[in-house]
Amino acid sequence: MNHDTLVPGLYISRVDGDCVTYDLRLKRPNQGDYLGIGALHTLEHLIATCLRSSARADEVIYFGPMGCRTGFYLILRDSVSRDDALALVREAFAFAAAFEGSIPGARRQECGNYRGHDLPGAKREAEAYVRVLDNGGGRFEYQE
Repeated sequence: MNHDTLVPGLYISRVDGDCVTYDLRLKRPNQGDYLGIGALHTLEHLIATCLRSSARADEVIYFGPMGCRTGFYLILRDSVSRDDALALVREAFAFAAAFEGSIPGARRQECGNYRGHDLPGAKREAEAYVRVLDNGGGRFEYQE
């Protein structure tokens, strides 16, 4: 993927056998605007919780943050259609945008950095990403 041309959206970054890696890009790379560490951490907890309890839970292989803090990777079985993947990602981020209460898995006994969360920031980022997806941000071609 050419990081000089990426814009926020949902991309297929690779296909390996029956696994499809989706690039959930929330921020433009190398532009100085990155996900805050607390918001990134909270989004990881919220989105993972939603994915693990979704109807597609058995087809979710991995969900995790990008080290560059511009988004997340989601690996799904190829049995999930591109449209269903987009719907699943949108559902998960809408869940995060509307979330109220205690962050799942964020107690000291469950989280290696339980103090490092930012729910208001995570909600703002999730809401912004839902808008990206709603405005045509699902791109299912490989990005060169």
